[in-house]
Amino acid sequence: MSEFDYGLFVIGAGSGGVRAARIAAAHGARVAVAEEHRVGGTCVIRGCVPKKLLVYGAHFAEDLDDAAMFGWDVPEKRFDWPVLRDNVLAEVSRLEGLYGQTLGNHHVEIIKERAAVAGPNQLRLAGGRAVTARKILIAVGARPALPNIDGIEHAITSNEVFHLDRMPKRVVIAGGGYIANEFAGIFHQFGAHVTLVNRSDTMLRGYDEQIVDRLVKISLAKGLDIRFNAGFDRIEKNEDGSLTCVMKGCDAIHADEVLFAIGRQPNTEGLGLAEAGVALGENGAVIVDDDYRTNVPSIFAVGDVTNRVQLTPVAIREGQAFADSQFGNKPTRVDYRCIPSAVFSHPPIASVGLTEGQARNRLGSAKTFTSDFRAMKNVLAGRNERSLYKLVVDEGTDEVVGLHMIGPDAPEILQAAAVAVKARLKKADFDATVALHPSMAEELVLMR
Repeated sequence: MSEFDYGLFVIGAGSGGVRAARIAAAHGARVAVAEEHRVGGTCVIRGCVPKKLLVYGAHFAEDLDDAAMFGWDVPEKRFDWPVLRDNVLAEVSRLEGLYGQTLGNHHVEIIKERAAVAGPNQLRLAGGRAVTARKILIAVGARPALPNIDGIEHAITSNEVFHLDRMPKRVVIAGGGYIANEFAGIFHQFGAHVTLVNRSDTMLRGYDEQIVDRLVKISLAKGLDIRFNAGFDRIEKNEDGSLTCVMKGCDAIHADEVLFAIGRQPNTEGLGLAEAGVALGENGAVIVDDDYRTNVPSIFAVGDVTNRVQLTPVAIREGQAFADSQFGNKPTRVDYRCIPSAVFSHPPIASVGLTEGQARNRLGSAKTFTSDFRAMKNVLAGRNERSLYKLVVDEGTDEVVGLHMIGPDAPEILQAAAVAVKARLKKADFDATVALHPSMAEELVLMR
């Protein structure tokens, strides 16, 4: 008989926790996962998946307009928000069931209640039961951050977007990161007037400046209202249910919904971590080493709760590495270099490796190659929107150290191209590759 109830107890059934639980169980451990909300976590329930479905829905606004130039007669273009909303929520429920089924197939026990750490090997469930585990994994993710201002209770976050009763006519979005820009594009394509409020003059910090500048110009041309160097003083609710945002740095803004997308905060409150001696960092993030171990040897953490790289594929890789290392006798660490990322804006951005600025700072010198063009579909449709592709090359070695794109299907194209950057291929390798014509992707091998 084991001295512990479980070999592994996971708090949180998001992407990282589910992967860690499944792999540890496959290695023979007795595993339990506690989840107080829904299995699937942020990505499946209120993040990547439902948001991408909204992005798909939003693209039809322009596609239907463009269809006429391709010979299609679309007599009426009418958007029904409740239809899309309910279909997206139904798909989320379907995926939640599949995640639970996957855990069940691997004999992972799912405990649908809140769990907190009560000691290095002890946990306390909300129902009062106490359990023990040889190892504890914290995988509770993060939540949208909110400012401490009067009237903040009238605002929403990305969590509530998917449940709106109606499509608002005027939306104010606070933030300059990928979530803010994505929802700005979504609401705009659904017919709302969007005002994007950014507290600085920099959007999408960490992405290549030339690519971001192109997105800002396209967004303004589409009719989005962007307020830079502006902040919120308070939010007032009017008698008719509308909202007034009293601002700092700009005039008041009237809206039907106010969405805050100003960052995400680790979900560590009330988990008993500090009481158990676990060291926490800024905003309550769990501090871990390269093997995801905290300063308490039996307690580990992966994913957004560590506030390192808040991306679903990274959490999955971390969960896999943790389980393989701790239960599979296969020591594994995640390589955080060359992580591809995307902003599903309108049009989308995709990026991997060093930006031009980062390359010049780190390498001393760098060459850039760009292709600035109109996609063939946009030409026939009469749409002036231009795509921009950019290669950043180490001038000394000819190695492609960065690849950045904005344009239709950029994320789909970048995934394959990211392999080339990860493999440290040279610009000469790109030049030696025959173009796939006619395609937008061919521009990657035609830059001279």
